[in-house]
Amino acid sequence: MSFGVKTNRLAKESSPYLLQHAYNPVDWYPWGDEAFEAATKLDRPIFLSIGYSSCHWCHVMERECFEDDEVAELMNKGFISVKVDREERPDIDGVYMKACQMMTGGGGWPLTIIMTPDKRPFYAATFVPKTSRYGIPGMMDILPIVTNTWTERRGDLYQVAQRVVSALTIQDRSEGRIDAGEIEGSAFHDLIESYEEKYGGFEVAPKFPSPHKAMFLLRHWRRSRHPKALEMARHTLGSMSLGGIYDHIGGGFHRYSTDRRWFLPHFEKMLYDQAMISMACTECYLATGSGQFMRTAIGTLDYVLRDLSQPDGGFYSSEDADSSDGEGIYYTWTIDEIAGAVRKDDLALIIELFDVRKDGNYRVDESCGYNGRNILHMIEEVPEYSNRKGLREDAVSESVTDALKALFKARAKRERPRLDDKVLLDWNGLMIAALSKGGRSLGQPRYIERAERVVHFIETMMRAENNSLLHRFRDGEAGIEGFLTDHAFYTWGLIELYQATMDQRYLKLAAENATEMDRLFESSSGGFYVSRGDDLIAREMESYDGAMPSGNSVALYANVVLAELTGDKRFEEAARRTVDRFSGDVGAAPSAHCFFAIGTSMLLNGASVVKMRRDSRGIADEEVRDLIDRSFAPEVLMTVSDELAGGDVRSIAQVCRGNACLPAVTDIGSLKEQLGI
Repeated sequence: MSFGVKTNRLAKESSPYLLQHAYNPVDWYPWGDEAFEAATKLDRPIFLSIGYSSCHWCHVMERECFEDDEVAELMNKGFISVKVDREERPDIDGVYMKACQMMTGGGGWPLTIIMTPDKRPFYAATFVPKTSRYGIPGMMDILPIVTNTWTERRGDLYQVAQRVVSALTIQDRSEGRIDAGEIEGSAFHDLIESYEEKYGGFEVAPKFPSPHKAMFLLRHWRRSRHPKALEMARHTLGSMSLGGIYDHIGGGFHRYSTDRRWFLPHFEKMLYDQAMISMACTECYLATGSGQFMRTAIGTLDYVLRDLSQPDGGFYSSEDADSSDGEGIYYTWTIDEIAGAVRKDDLALIIELFDVRKDGNYRVDESCGYNGRNILHMIEEVPEYSNRKGLREDAVSESVTDALKALFKARAKRERPRLDDKVLLDWNGLMIAALSKGGRSLGQPRYIERAERVVHFIETMMRAENNSLLHRFRDGEAGIEGFLTDHAFYTWGLIELYQATMDQRYLKLAAENATEMDRLFESSSGGFYVSRGDDLIAREMESYDGAMPSGNSVALYANVVLAELTGDKRFEEAARRTVDRFSGDVGAAPSAHCFFAIGTSMLLNGASVVKMRRDSRGIADEEVRDLIDRSFAPEVLMTVSDELAGGDVRSIAQVCRGNACLPAVTDIGSLKEQLGI
């Protein structure tokens, strides 16, 4: 980034991504009336660029195009240029990403859209270089062509724009409808078909974590006992935790792997990935008893608490892939750097176990040689390595722990990648869920206490004067009306926190938020809109579970769970409408709706609600809590009650399913038998 005296309009914004572009020679506008009024008055098309702070290719396009005076001159003369942070405005990103996919067959970030002053797109692309290369048209070619066409044949552009808008406004996709009872089985079958046997995951390359797929598989295994479901979840999460996509020194996962081995990542770290992957690992630990998943979950959550904690109680959004030395340099090592940090006695072990090589173990692309740097990844887990080498496992584990601590201390002296320090409500909602689940299942009460701090932060800092939720907080100020994901993810977090604490305040708050969510976003035909849609050309509905579960998938799940815990049928009715609304979308791509399938399965099969009697201090029976907390039984929910129907003073719990309750039990053995755990 080149800093000069002059700034553009983005200098007044709060988004770290927009502020990164405040010194560009491009005359950027933020999304808003001023930009669209200027485009109308000056009779120019709008050049819309959408990205986010930790996006590597967004930085590349900025350096190559938006900091270039020649490109800026063309943009400033012929266009009104608008920058959008997709994390602040996922609704804008969703509409124009869908337009890009319709027009080009693909999508990604940076997202490049050229559109009319009334926001109708007629050109779409992702990364655009300055000059054309490798078959990709460059800015210096595209911009003059668009300017000329806008002047000479504008009607052609408006015809394209109108066709795109017409397609965007078609919401009812009924082809390929699937019966709700078939969703779980269809999603499982699809995952088997796409499963990558050697390294796990559901793509060849690049590979994305998609932890909600593992969570779905674990639940399907719990219901069906199909061994392949457990194998796919365990192998995928295990390969991820050994690979270079996991930061073995500082904890936490990078965004995705560029290769099939989970080895060479794009190095940005996103808060939502840490939340979702830690939940999946926690559940895999409960299902398998493998300490590998416990260690990975704790390492990931500890990374968030250490490096992404905001002083007031929330969590920051992400860390960049790049530092001034280049992408990934902060996370990679030469063999000499490792030798200078760890004990001499541990060096040979670390070199072998983490595949460290003198010439380096990776290259950025096939056109360049190895650069002498190494991505730490484990060739196998410590128990397997120790057994193969005939070494004491405790001694190897101690050496690895000491070496990683030494490398962490050495790495702390490096320049850290840039931090995106905005707080997003929806991503913080996921972290509340992750911390609550991790706290109760991993024996870490500090995680639960931290989750409660996040709730306090949200309730005191991220509500408007009318008490509505706000999406973004930064530099002491909250703003942007909450989206569906804010309400849905926060409600899920509150439900998990209630399960971890049995504090009725969190259940009450979850029910209130879900009621408001249903009021603000539910369509008359079922399902939920992404936003209130006040300033968009189309009001989107999304069910696809991508990097995160969709807002509709989590809204469905939250409504089902709240119906079970509260007995309020309105939540169940909203859930059924959601399933019916998206049956066509799910039928077309079942494995792309794995979290949706989780909610649907619970809706159809019900939950086991364990009512626990409060003791004289108002606290539920600890033995009952411990049984459920340490078992993989996601269909089991807990609540507390002053009395158990048909029970007596010896009764400790009662299991209810649907409208019927089993006899109250007086011992843990009977409860285990009733729950099947």
